[in-house]
Amino acid sequence: MHVVQLHNRTVDGFARLVNQVAPDQWTAPTPCTDWNVRELVNHVVGEERWSVPLMEGKTIAEVGDALDGDLLGDDPIAAATAAARAAQAAADQPIEKVHLSYGDEEPAEYLRQLAADHLVHGWDLAAAIGAEPQLDPDLVDEVATWFAERAELLRSMGAIADPVEGFSDPGDQLIAGFGRNPRWSAGDSVVAGFGAAFNRRDLDAVMALVTDDCVFESTSPAPDGVRSEGADAVRAEWVKLFANTDDPRFETEESVVLGDRAVVRWRYSWREPSGDRGHVRGVDVLRLRDGKIAEKLSYVKG
Repeated sequence: MHVVQLHNRTVDGFARLVNQVAPDQWTAPTPCTDWNVRELVNHVVGEERWSVPLMEGKTIAEVGDALDGDLLGDDPIAAATAAARAAQAAADQPIEKVHLSYGDEEPAEYLRQLAADHLVHGWDLAAAIGAEPQLDPDLVDEVATWFAERAELLRSMGAIADPVEGFSDPGDQLIAGFGRNPRWSAGDSVVAGFGAAFNRRDLDAVMALVTDDCVFESTSPAPDGVRSEGADAVRAEWVKLFANTDDPRFETEESVVLGDRAVVRWRYSWREPSGDRGHVRGVDVLRLRDGKIAEKLSYVKG
Protein backbone atom coordinates (compact mmCIF):
# COMPACT_ATOMS: atom_id res chain seq x y z
CA MET A 1 0.00 0.00 0.00
CA HIS A 2 1.35 3.44 -0.91
CA VAL A 3 2.23 5.39 2.22
CA VAL A 4 -0.01 8.34 1.29
CA GLN A 5 -2.95 5.98 0.87
CA LEU A 6 -2.13 4.38 4.23
CA HIS A 7 -2.00 7.78 5.92
CA ASN A 8 -5.19 9.07 4.34
CA ARG A 9 -7.20 5.94 5.12
CA THR A 10 -6.23 6.04 8.80
CA VAL A 11 -7.06 9.76 8.93
CA ASP A 12 -10.45 8.99 7.38
CA GLY A 13 -11.10 6.30 9.98
CA PHE A 14 -10.34 8.63 12.86
CA ALA A 15 -12.48 11.42 11.38
CA ARG A 16 -15.45 9.06 11.05
CA LEU A 17 -15.16 8.15 14.72
CA VAL A 18 -14.99 11.80 15.79
CA ASN A 19 -18.29 12.31 13.99
CA GLN A 20 -19.81 9.63 16.25
CA VAL A 21 -18.91 11.36 19.52
CA ALA A 22 -22.11 12.29 21.36
CA PRO A 23 -22.39 15.69 23.09
CA ASP A 24 -22.13 14.08 26.54
CA GLN A 25 -19.07 11.95 25.67
CA TRP A 26 -16.37 14.63 25.31
CA THR A 27 -15.34 14.30 28.96
CA ALA A 28 -15.50 10.48 29.00
CA PRO A 29 -12.33 8.55 29.95
CA THR A 30 -10.20 6.85 27.29
CA PRO A 31 -7.59 4.07 27.32
CA CYS A 32 -5.02 6.91 27.32
CA THR A 33 -5.39 7.48 31.05
CA ASP A 34 -4.12 11.07 30.95
CA TRP A 35 -6.71 12.15 28.37
CA ASN A 36 -10.48 12.28 28.14
CA VAL A 37 -12.20 12.11 24.74
CA ARG A 38 -11.81 15.82 23.97
CA GLU A 39 -8.13 15.81 24.96
CA LEU A 40 -7.47 12.71 22.85
CA VAL A 41 -9.14 14.26 19.80
CA ASN A 42 -7.31 17.53 20.39
CA HIS A 43 -4.00 15.62 20.40
CA VAL A 44 -4.72 13.97 17.05
CA VAL A 45 -6.04 17.21 15.54
CA GLY A 46 -2.80 18.83 16.70
CA GLU A 47 -0.80 16.23 14.79
CA GLU A 48 -2.91 16.85 11.70
CA ARG A 49 -2.53 20.59 11.95
CA TRP A 50 1.24 20.24 12.46
CA SER A 51 1.59 17.97 9.45
CA VAL A 52 0.57 20.75 7.05
CA PRO A 53 3.48 23.16 7.69
CA LEU A 54 5.94 20.31 8.28
CA MET A 55 5.09 18.73 4.92
CA GLU A 56 5.69 22.17 3.38
CA GLY A 57 9.24 22.11 4.72
CA LYS A 58 8.77 24.43 7.69
CA THR A 59 10.69 23.85 10.92
CA ILE A 60 9.20 23.51 14.39
CA ALA A 61 10.76 26.86 15.31
CA GLU A 62 9.05 28.52 12.37
CA VAL A 63 5.65 27.20 13.46
CA GLY A 64 6.33 28.23 17.05
CA ASP A 65 3.39 28.10 19.47
CA ALA A 66 0.71 28.75 16.86
CA LEU A 67 -0.72 25.25 17.33
CA ASP A 68 -0.50 25.04 21.12
CA GLY A 69 -3.50 24.63 23.39
CA ASP A 70 -7.08 23.82 22.47
CA LEU A 71 -7.66 23.43 18.73
CA LEU A 72 -11.26 22.22 18.84
CA GLY A 73 -13.14 25.37 19.89
CA ASP A 74 -16.91 25.35 20.18
CA ASP A 75 -17.41 22.82 17.36
CA PRO A 76 -14.94 19.95 17.87
CA ILE A 77 -16.39 17.81 15.08
CA ALA A 78 -16.07 20.60 12.50
CA ALA A 79 -12.55 21.42 13.69
CA ALA A 80 -11.47 17.77 13.49
CA THR A 81 -13.03 17.30 10.06
CA ALA A 82 -11.27 20.37 8.67
CA ALA A 83 -7.93 19.31 10.16
CA ALA A 84 -8.26 15.82 8.69
CA ARG A 85 -8.93 17.14 5.20
CA ALA A 86 -5.99 19.56 5.40
CA ALA A 87 -3.67 16.77 6.59
CA GLN A 88 -4.73 14.51 3.73
CA ALA A 89 -4.12 17.27 1.20
CA ALA A 90 -0.65 17.90 2.65
CA ALA A 91 0.38 14.22 2.67
CA ASP A 92 1.31 14.14 -1.01
CA GLN A 93 3.60 17.18 -0.99
CA PRO A 94 6.86 16.76 -2.98
CA ILE A 95 9.35 17.26 -0.16
CA GLU A 96 12.75 15.67 0.51
CA LYS A 97 12.94 15.92 4.30
CA VAL A 98 10.56 16.67 7.17
CA HIS A 99 12.07 18.68 10.04
CA LEU A 100 10.95 16.90 13.22
CA SER A 101 11.93 17.43 16.86
CA TYR A 102 14.58 14.67 16.73
CA GLY A 103 16.02 15.72 13.37
CA ASP A 104 15.31 15.49 9.67
CA GLU A 105 13.17 12.53 8.60
CA GLU A 106 12.05 10.89 5.37
CA PRO A 107 8.47 11.98 4.49
CA ALA A 108 7.38 8.34 4.12
CA GLU A 109 8.56 7.52 7.66
CA TYR A 110 6.79 10.57 9.07
CA LEU A 111 3.55 9.58 7.33
CA ARG A 112 3.83 6.03 8.69
CA GLN A 113 4.25 7.45 12.20
CA LEU A 114 1.10 9.49 11.69
CA ALA A 115 -0.77 6.50 10.29
CA ALA A 116 0.12 4.39 13.33
CA ASP A 117 -1.00 7.15 15.67
CA HIS A 118 -4.30 7.60 13.86
CA LEU A 119 -5.02 3.87 13.81
CA VAL A 120 -4.22 3.27 17.48
CA HIS A 121 -5.85 6.47 18.73
CA GLY A 122 -8.84 5.60 16.56
CA TRP A 123 -9.13 2.40 18.57
CA ASP A 124 -8.79 4.46 21.77
CA LEU A 125 -11.61 6.73 20.67
CA ALA A 126 -13.86 3.88 19.59
CA ALA A 127 -13.38 2.12 22.94
CA ALA A 128 -14.12 5.33 24.82
CA ILE A 129 -17.40 6.08 23.04
CA GLY A 130 -18.57 2.49 22.54
CA ALA A 131 -18.18 2.52 18.74
CA GLU A 132 -16.93 -0.18 16.40
CA PRO A 133 -13.11 0.06 16.17
CA GLN A 134 -11.75 1.04 12.75
CA LEU A 135 -9.18 -1.78 12.52
CA ASP A 136 -9.19 -2.65 8.83
CA PRO A 137 -6.99 -5.78 8.40
CA ASP A 138 -4.98 -4.18 5.59
CA LEU A 139 -4.21 -1.13 7.74
CA VAL A 140 -3.38 -3.33 10.73
CA ASP A 141 -0.95 -5.34 8.61
CA GLU A 142 0.79 -2.22 7.27
CA VAL A 143 1.13 -0.59 10.70
CA ALA A 144 2.13 -3.84 12.43
CA THR A 145 4.95 -4.40 9.94
CA TRP A 146 6.24 -0.88 10.53
CA PHE A 147 5.79 -1.16 14.30
CA ALA A 148 7.64 -4.49 14.66
CA GLU A 149 10.96 -2.82 13.84
CA ARG A 150 10.39 0.14 16.16
CA ALA A 151 8.55 -1.23 19.20
CA GLU A 152 11.57 -1.59 21.48
CA LEU A 153 12.90 1.83 20.53
CA LEU A 154 9.54 3.44 21.26
CA ARG A 155 9.35 1.69 24.63
CA SER A 156 12.90 2.70 25.55
CA MET A 157 11.92 6.31 24.83
CA GLY A 158 8.84 6.02 27.06
CA ALA A 159 6.56 6.67 24.08
CA ILE A 160 4.50 3.51 24.67
CA ALA A 161 3.84 1.21 27.62
CA ASP A 162 4.87 -2.42 27.98
CA PRO A 163 2.90 -4.84 25.79
CA VAL A 164 -0.16 -6.65 27.11
CA GLU A 165 0.17 -10.40 26.58
CA GLY A 166 -2.39 -13.06 25.73
CA PHE A 167 -3.94 -12.03 22.40
CA SER A 168 -3.82 -13.79 19.02
CA ASP A 169 -6.02 -11.67 16.75
CA PRO A 170 -3.76 -9.37 14.64
CA GLY A 171 -5.73 -6.25 15.56
CA ASP A 172 -5.71 -7.14 19.25
CA GLN A 173 -1.99 -7.91 19.08
CA LEU A 174 -1.26 -4.51 17.57
CA ILE A 175 -3.28 -2.67 20.20
CA ALA A 176 -1.72 -4.78 22.96
CA GLY A 177 1.73 -4.07 21.52
CA PHE A 178 1.07 -0.39 22.05
CA GLY A 179 0.41 -1.08 25.74
CA ARG A 180 -3.39 -1.16 25.62
CA ASN A 181 -5.68 -3.88 26.87
CA PRO A 182 -7.83 -4.79 23.84
CA ARG A 183 -10.68 -5.55 26.26
CA TRP A 184 -10.51 -2.11 27.90
CA SER A 185 -13.71 -0.55 29.22
CA ALA A 186 -14.44 2.83 30.79
CA GLY A 187 -14.56 1.09 34.15
CA ASP A 188 -10.84 0.35 33.85
CA SER A 189 -10.06 4.08 33.92
CA VAL A 190 -12.33 4.66 36.91
CA VAL A 191 -10.74 1.83 38.89
CA ALA A 192 -7.18 2.84 37.92
CA GLY A 193 -7.82 6.49 38.74
CA PHE A 194 -9.32 5.58 42.10
CA GLY A 195 -6.32 3.42 43.03
CA ALA A 196 -3.84 6.11 41.99
CA ALA A 197 -5.69 8.81 43.93
CA PHE A 198 -5.90 6.59 47.01
CA ASN A 199 -2.17 5.92 46.87
CA ARG A 200 -1.53 9.71 46.66
CA ARG A 201 -3.85 10.19 49.64
CA ASP A 202 -5.73 12.73 47.52
CA LEU A 203 -9.14 12.41 49.13
CA ASP A 204 -10.69 15.09 46.93
CA ALA A 205 -9.74 13.08 43.85
CA VAL A 206 -10.87 9.86 45.53
CA MET A 207 -14.28 11.27 46.41
CA ALA A 208 -14.73 12.64 42.89
CA LEU A 209 -14.74 9.01 41.74
CA VAL A 210 -17.44 7.70 44.10
CA THR A 211 -21.19 8.22 44.01
CA ASP A 212 -23.00 10.39 46.57
CA ASP A 213 -24.69 7.28 47.97
CA CYS A 214 -21.59 5.09 47.92
CA VAL A 215 -21.15 2.22 50.36
CA PHE A 216 -17.85 1.16 51.95
CA GLU A 217 -17.24 -1.92 54.10
CA SER A 218 -13.88 -1.83 55.87
CA THR A 219 -11.79 -4.84 56.83
CA SER A 220 -11.89 -4.38 60.59
CA PRO A 221 -12.94 -5.05 63.24
CA ALA A 222 -13.30 -8.74 62.44
CA PRO A 223 -15.29 -10.49 61.26
CA ASP A 224 -17.52 -8.01 59.42
CA GLY A 225 -15.74 -4.64 59.45
CA VAL A 226 -17.62 -1.35 59.54
CA ARG A 227 -20.24 -0.43 56.95
CA SER A 228 -20.41 3.24 55.97
CA GLU A 229 -23.13 4.61 53.72
CA GLY A 230 -23.07 7.93 51.86
CA ALA A 231 -20.11 9.97 50.66
CA ASP A 232 -19.68 11.96 53.88
CA ALA A 233 -19.55 8.86 56.07
CA VAL A 234 -17.20 7.06 53.69
CA ARG A 235 -14.86 10.04 53.50
CA ALA A 236 -14.74 10.22 57.31
CA GLU A 237 -13.59 6.58 57.45
CA TRP A 238 -10.80 7.20 54.96
CA VAL A 239 -9.72 10.37 56.76
CA LYS A 240 -9.28 8.28 59.92
CA LEU A 241 -7.42 5.57 58.02
CA PHE A 242 -4.80 7.99 56.73
CA ALA A 243 -4.60 10.01 59.95
CA ASN A 244 -3.90 6.92 62.04
CA THR A 245 -1.24 5.44 59.72
CA ASP A 246 2.37 6.57 59.28
CA ASP A 247 3.36 6.87 55.60
CA PRO A 248 0.50 4.75 54.21
CA ARG A 249 0.81 3.36 50.68
CA PHE A 250 -1.86 1.66 48.63
CA GLU A 251 -0.53 -0.36 45.66
CA THR A 252 -2.73 -2.06 43.07
CA GLU A 253 -1.43 -5.53 42.19
CA GLU A 254 -4.12 -6.45 39.67
CA SER A 255 -7.58 -5.32 38.64
CA VAL A 256 -10.29 -7.00 36.59
CA VAL A 257 -13.33 -5.06 35.34
CA LEU A 258 -16.40 -6.83 33.95
CA GLY A 259 -19.27 -4.52 33.14
CA ASP A 260 -20.42 -2.83 36.35
CA ARG A 261 -18.31 -5.07 38.59
CA ALA A 262 -14.61 -5.02 39.40
CA VAL A 263 -12.17 -6.90 41.61
CA VAL A 264 -8.90 -5.26 42.69
CA ARG A 265 -6.00 -7.03 44.43
CA TRP A 266 -4.02 -4.57 46.54
CA ARG A 267 -1.19 -4.24 49.02
CA TYR A 268 -1.54 -1.70 51.82
CA SER A 269 1.63 -0.83 53.77
CA TRP A 270 2.73 1.59 56.49
CA ARG A 271 5.79 2.55 58.53
CA GLU A 272 6.13 0.85 61.92
CA PRO A 273 7.61 2.71 64.94
CA SER A 274 10.76 0.63 64.38
CA GLY A 275 11.12 2.10 60.91
CA ASP A 276 10.27 -1.19 59.19
CA ARG A 277 7.27 -1.39 56.91
CA GLY A 278 4.29 -3.53 57.78
CA HIS A 279 1.65 -4.51 55.27
CA VAL A 280 -1.54 -6.41 54.55
CA ARG A 281 -2.79 -7.75 51.23
CA GLY A 282 -6.39 -7.98 50.21
CA VAL A 283 -9.06 -7.41 47.60
CA ASP A 284 -11.81 -4.93 46.92
CA VAL A 285 -15.06 -6.02 45.33
CA LEU A 286 -16.42 -2.95 43.56
CA ARG A 287 -19.70 -2.01 41.97
CA LEU A 288 -19.66 0.75 39.34
CA ARG A 289 -22.44 3.11 38.32
CA ASP A 290 -22.44 6.07 35.91
CA GLY A 291 -18.65 6.16 35.68
CA LYS A 292 -18.10 6.11 39.46
CA ILE A 293 -17.65 3.62 42.27
CA ALA A 294 -20.91 2.95 44.09
CA GLU A 295 -19.77 0.17 46.41
CA LYS A 296 -16.37 -0.87 47.83
CA LEU A 297 -16.33 -4.05 49.89
CA SER A 298 -12.84 -4.73 51.28
CA TYR A 299 -11.34 -8.04 52.43
CA VAL A 300 -7.85 -8.96 53.72
CA LYS A 301 -5.77 -12.12 54.07
CA GLY A 302 -5.55 -13.78 57.44
